[in-house]
Amino acid sequence: MFGALRLPNTILFGSGQRHVIGSATARFGTRTLVCTDARMAQLDVFAAVIKDLEAHGVEARVFDQTIADLPIDSIKECVAGVGDFKPDSIIGIGGGSCIDMAKVVSVLLTHGGEPSAYYGEFAVPGPVLPLIAVPTTSGTGSEVTPVAVILDSARGTKIGIASPYIIPHMAVCDPELTMTCPVGLTACSGADALAHAVEAFTSKTRPADAMLTEQHVFIGKNLLSDHFARLAVSNVFRYLARACKDGSDVEAREGMMLASLAAGCAFGTAGTAAAHALQYPVGNLTHTSHGDGVGALLPFVMQFNRSASPEAFAELAGVVGLGDASMSVDERSQLFIDEVATLFAAIGIPRSLQALGLASGHENDVAAGALKAERLVKNNPRPLDLAAMLHITQAAYAGERAALLNL
Repeated sequence: MFGALRLPNTILFGSGQRHVIGSATARFGTRTLVCTDARMAQLDVFAAVIKDLEAHGVEARVFDQTIADLPIDSIKECVAGVGDFKPDSIIGIGGGSCIDMAKVVSVLLTHGGEPSAYYGEFAVPGPVLPLIAVPTTSGTGSEVTPVAVILDSARGTKIGIASPYIIPHMAVCDPELTMTCPVGLTACSGADALAHAVEAFTSKTRPADAMLTEQHVFIGKNLLSDHFARLAVSNVFRYLARACKDGSDVEAREGMMLASLAAGCAFGTAGTAAAHALQYPVGNLTHTSHGDGVGALLPFVMQFNRSASPEAFAELAGVVGLGDASMSVDERSQLFIDEVATLFAAIGIPRSLQALGLASGHENDVAAGALKAERLVKNNPRPLDLAAMLHITQAAYAGERAALLNL
């Protein structure tokens, strides 16, 4: 038995927990930088957070121009806007890009240099400014993870900065902040959460060497991350369709935020794999949301990986109440994959890369680009090379999972 977790010092979950932000931030000092986006900055709930900070003697400098997918120019604009403010802490409030903005800016304000200096694993040389992460969507799990993903336009792809030093000090997960999420954002965020959980649970199992966590930020499938992955998968199947159908369903919103948090706890240690690697070039070519991309890709990646870890997929079938003891492992594993595809179709996730908007003829570009995400490729349970990536991409483009059955 082997397990490992890297998590924030404090995780708070529950309706109304956002009211702790002012008090908690004051423990770090009297100045904080708040990273958010233009939509969030206009909401009354955001104004209330700023007022709470002020009531606790904390001056807030707000950067509200965070852009989805986090292009480097946006990061540089935020850093330049800080000037001589010298924050004692940084708050990221919003979707994953807002929280990732806070992570990257904390690195740059502490250690200087360009974002590219910190690409890959373990490149951040030491602790950063204390981070408080406040998610307003139920999908990315960034509030508890050691990774920030940014868009490097010069390289034409997304790329990750992965380091235990950028795990937020505190995660404040208040489901009330997700109540106004539109149905499309609810659906793609939920698809992202399920992809995190499934890829963490089915990721490559590495030998339990005592130095494993020193050599890899993401260590693959293990006892402790599996616990959180199961919880996430169970909650997504129980609550995602409900949250999409009725955004005012409080229980569904709570269930999905817990699913997202649990999925973040799982993949923040275990890591993700091919679906996320493929989404990087797909997202760059289609300019579509991360959640729609991984959601479109996940059934095809699972189909490719099933032969390498059928027991794991079969176990997830049991987690969501599919199949019975009379069925074989292969039958139950296939049942789970089919059910994921059915759920995604029901909530409007594109069923193929063509439906997502990928133009014909880009399959080779996607396959080659995905291989560049080495931290994800090495985590896949089944070995990946250019031919394998191309098989997945072609099947996903055509929307034909059957093409992957006999590979």
